[in-house]
Amino acid sequence: MPSEEKLSSYLNKSKLISNSNYAKKIRIAILGGFTLNGLEETMRVKCDEKKIQCTTYVSGYNQYNQEIIDEKSQLYKFSPDITFLIIDCRNVFGELFLNPYSLSAEERKQFVQTKSDEIINLAKTLVKKSNSKLIISNFSIPSYSPIGINETREEFGLHDMVRSLNQNIKIGLRLEPEIFIYDLNSFVSKFGEHNVFNYKQFFYGDIRISLDYIPYLAQELMGYVTAVLGLIKKCIVLDLDNTLWGGIIGEDGFEGIKLSDDPIGRAYAEFQNNLLALNQRGILLAINSKNNFDEAIQVIKEHPNMILKEDNFACVRINWNDKVANMKEISDELNIGLDSMVFVDDDPVNIEYVRSNLPEVMSIQMPADNCHNNASNLKSMTAIFDMLKLTDEDKARNTMYLEQRKRAEFKIQVGNLENFLKQMNISVNIKNADDFTIPRISQLTLKTNQFNLTTRRYQEEDIRKFSQDSKKIVECAQIKDKFGDNGITAAYIVNKDNEQQWTIDTFLLSCRVIGRGVEDGILSHIIEKARKDGISQVRGEYIKTEKNQPAENLFAGFGFKKEGDFWIFDTNNQFKKPKHLVIS
Repeated sequence: MPSEEKLSSYLNKSKLISNSNYAKKIRIAILGGFTLNGLEETMRVKCDEKKIQCTTYVSGYNQYNQEIIDEKSQLYKFSPDITFLIIDCRNVFGELFLNPYSLSAEERKQFVQTKSDEIINLAKTLVKKSNSKLIISNFSIPSYSPIGINETREEFGLHDMVRSLNQNIKIGLRLEPEIFIYDLNSFVSKFGEHNVFNYKQFFYGDIRISLDYIPYLAQELMGYVTAVLGLIKKCIVLDLDNTLWGGIIGEDGFEGIKLSDDPIGRAYAEFQNNLLALNQRGILLAINSKNNFDEAIQVIKEHPNMILKEDNFACVRINWNDKVANMKEISDELNIGLDSMVFVDDDPVNIEYVRSNLPEVMSIQMPADNCHNNASNLKSMTAIFDMLKLTDEDKARNTMYLEQRKRAEFKIQVGNLENFLKQMNISVNIKNADDFTIPRISQLTLKTNQFNLTTRRYQEEDIRKFSQDSKKIVECAQIKDKFGDNGITAAYIVNKDNEQQWTIDTFLLSCRVIGRGVEDGILSHIIEKARKDGISQVRGEYIKTEKNQPAENLFAGFGFKKEGDFWIFDTNNQFKKPKHLVIS
């Protein structure tokens, strides 16, 4: 588990934060049922380190109820993007926390139900009155029981009360798109109840999370910040020798490497199992190894104890080229930014070489002499891959990239681009924004950088409001071809300005489907729709960023004319509709 700086260090650093005008901005509110000294300062420092401009609001001591209920409170005037509500059992149970058995079992059940309803209603009230996402903590199950070893024999005892409270809140809020439950119970279990809760600090200042562990709490909460801003890592690039297995294949041979058959081998197998779990939720895996290709690939294909198989890797670079060159090639092949990649290697020289030449890549050393901690270290950093919601496209991402490799191979075989597109059998299925597609549309606006005309970022609640507005069109497209289903990989938002004009607010494609004419097909769909509605003019913007150059010539290539800041298309004009696409 990575160590953290002391809280005093974060407090000192917070005083030195300049008013940097970072591109990424976030407004964070912290509501607590007890003293959370230092949490706000630590989160501002952690945001600043990630080049996020963070503005914070901290409610008064134990004032969360009043702040949420009062529509004119400072909380709503602050207008946060994210609100963290951190409370514990003492807030909810009051005196019953120490003396729960003053009530009968039935009374305890009713008490928990009442408190659950209150918390659920409070959470729903906050998101209804604001545009904020709410992250509410669950409750730590205490090791203490006033009846000692008889706790497990008691009907609906103290521990059952807390478990039931947690379960009720989970069920009550699970389908609320803007509410997320932070697992404070797991946090306390991970670090130890007697470490996290310090009686001296509690008695002196109602501090229920020790000051020593505030930085660790802040680090976990940062996962929500990076997820909201779309600053997640998408790909883990792995060395092989002494990283995926113990030993060096070129020296120890196929039979000599360590994998699963002894304590060291089991450590590497456990590491691979954790990588597989990340891969199955949509995190790409790639290989960057200095090795003889045939020897290394044989292990991946044939070793009986390999957990990760060839199809788990979206990209493979096993050669004697330098690792920086390989990283650039992997980035190009997968069409993702270097800042979306994590490089893992056992060799400190390779790690330093990549860090110094590609600072945007997160480079992590996992030394061979400490391999038993590799799986634990990987688990501790999974927050960098966290998304607020996993979509079907996320879970199928690895399959989609393997299909993409087949497309690339097929393109080389066919040679001619026009013939390639004709033989691809591409279909574009236009879908309305609904409960199933809204999370994915929002995710695309947050994550897509390259083919994104305006790079306007919209949260789920924004997309949901747009979809209910009769003056807007919010749609997406599912792209399929002969090699498989790319999933929902395109989205657009159109503003119906008036009876004569529409404006394209957002138009984007995932990098996976760029270069197949899909963009022209979707534009033609929008133009046809406008023409049928009697609209004479459709206009759009291209707002240049560091990464969206691939979208720069879309409007000009389609026949739009530049007028000031906008590109204009007269719907009476003829327009191209790609013949190799089927749009439905």
